[in-house]
Amino acid sequence: MNTGMTADASRELTVAVIGGSGLYAMEGLEVMREHRIETPFGPPSDLLMEGHLNGTPVVFMARHGRHHHLLPTEVPYRANIWALRSLGVRYLIGCCAVGSLQESIRIQDAVVPDQFMDRTVNRRASFFGEGCVAHIGFADPCCPVLSQRLHQAAARTMTSGHTAHDGGTYVCIEGPAFSTRAESELYRRWQGDVIGMTSLTEAKLAREAEIAYACLAMVTDYDCWHDGHDSVSVEMVLANLRANATTIQMILQACLPALTAEQPESPTHSALATALLTAPDQVPGPTRQRLDLFTQPYWGPYQP
Repeated sequence: MNTGMTADASRELTVAVIGGSGLYAMEGLEVMREHRIETPFGPPSDLLMEGHLNGTPVVFMARHGRHHHLLPTEVPYRANIWALRSLGVRYLIGCCAVGSLQESIRIQDAVVPDQFMDRTVNRRASFFGEGCVAHIGFADPCCPVLSQRLHQAAARTMTSGHTAHDGGTYVCIEGPAFSTRAESELYRRWQGDVIGMTSLTEAKLAREAEIAYACLAMVTDYDCWHDGHDSVSVEMVLANLRANATTIQMILQACLPALTAEQPESPTHSALATALLTAPDQVPGPTRQRLDLFTQPYWGPYQP
């Protein structure tokens, strides 16, 4: 079990999957090693599981912990992303459960969103601050290269009667409560497509960490706007989570081998090149040390 701050650079693992509600393990993942990584931002949600999925090396972690003990607000997003980057991860697929805000996006459909709306209020969504300022470009919050490959895999995988939607706007709310009817109708007027509680925070931090990020959102319900369905309940969500977990794993098995083999270049891999505003010699030592994993290509290694 790895308990150090970083992994052996010669063993970099470039592709990772974060499992959301209902996906606490990956069926078929042959676990080779467990990583318990201490980060400058505290412990991650759970152990990072290194293994092979049908021969493809991948890292998996459960966003809410394997026993789902973390609220969306309690997820240690910064620790999760830092830990993944320390292993060399440069491509990250975040799987999540969402509600649909549109009639055309049906229960058990897959959505690979390309936009987000941020309705969170209690999130630490940046590695920067405390003496160092950076402003990443976030007009296109998901990596288009990775998202395209993920959607193509989903389109090949979906069973009859279900659709893989290419693009869409994900409304990210704080939770843990679901929306009121008034909120749900408002998000529909804003042209939101799906609603969830986690992926936007992950996407922001992945961009700062120069990790290509794509979201695989699986629909569990119609949120509470839909007159033809009961209001959202945990029982309803859980039933669809079980069905969606199987679909997610089929999509990943279709996507990951080619992604790992080709490792396509992504514009997000140099997101900090034009983002760092503070001169490195003006950054306090403790802050510089926390950021060193990301800033080394631009500032060189931190020397206390």
